[in-house]
Amino acid sequence: MSKKLDNIPYCDPVTGQCTPDTPADAGQKLDEIPYCDPVTGVCTPAAAAGTGQQPSAADAGDDAEALGQEVIYIGDPMCSWCWGMEPGLRALHKAAAEAGLPYTILVGGLRPGGGEAWDDAMRQFLRHHWEEVWTRTGQPFSYELLDDQERSFDYDTEPPCRAVVIAREMLLQREDEESALHDFFAGIQRHFYADNADPGQVDFYRDLCAQAGLDFAEFSQRFASEEARQATYAEFNMVREWGVSGFPTVVLRKGRELHLITTGYATGKTLVQTMKELMAA
Repeated sequence: MSKKLDNIPYCDPVTGQCTPDTPADAGQKLDEIPYCDPVTGVCTPAAAAGTGQQPSAADAGDDAEALGQEVIYIGDPMCSWCWGMEPGLRALHKAAAEAGLPYTILVGGLRPGGGEAWDDAMRQFLRHHWEEVWTRTGQPFSYELLDDQERSFDYDTEPPCRAVVIAREMLLQREDEESALHDFFAGIQRHFYADNADPGQVDFYRDLCAQAGLDFAEFSQRFASEEARQATYAEFNMVREWGVSGFPTVVLRKGRELHLITTGYATGKTLVQTMKELMAA
């Protein structure tokens, strides 16, 4: 299908929420969805944004049917709409498990590197979006970070994304791998949004590692490594090559094809219903 340029979505650079004039259709293939730069809001067709590379799992062989189906959630722990959609994602994860589908979490890198001035304009901008998410979803937010005029902060989303990549690696082969990673991701969100702790500091993750049964000394060593940073940026690049630029985004992989469940906020009921419709299609 084709899209008119004036219908291409704008993706908010902080919230990651895409707000198209005409929302992307659920079930649309990602290579048919416009690519929207998360910083500038300038959108170009996905085919022009990268190589069109498909998920690495699709390289396993030529038989797409043998690759099965998988729910893939692409987000960022410091994306406020990702936090707003967390209860709905729980419902989706549960439904995917009941349907026998793997549930994979990937990080997209909302504002890797940060560097924006931490001034009144930035704090007011964040407050507006956080209050909007709270009003719509009821997810808890603290505003101490925004009220404290003496505190400086760098809204760099790469460190918490790096933490997710590391936790995923450390959780491999555990029976509770999927649920433990989901809890770890949500724990980062809660610790940042409800507690206003700084996810750029390794000690931020001490209790989260304990709750997940991860060795904090090993986690800390990996968190400081260049290898972990490179792996995180490689993941950012991979999801952009799929045409994903706004968060939260959820897709259903069917063989070699990615089918959109949502880009931007959706309720748990909508997420589950769309997943089931796509599975049956």
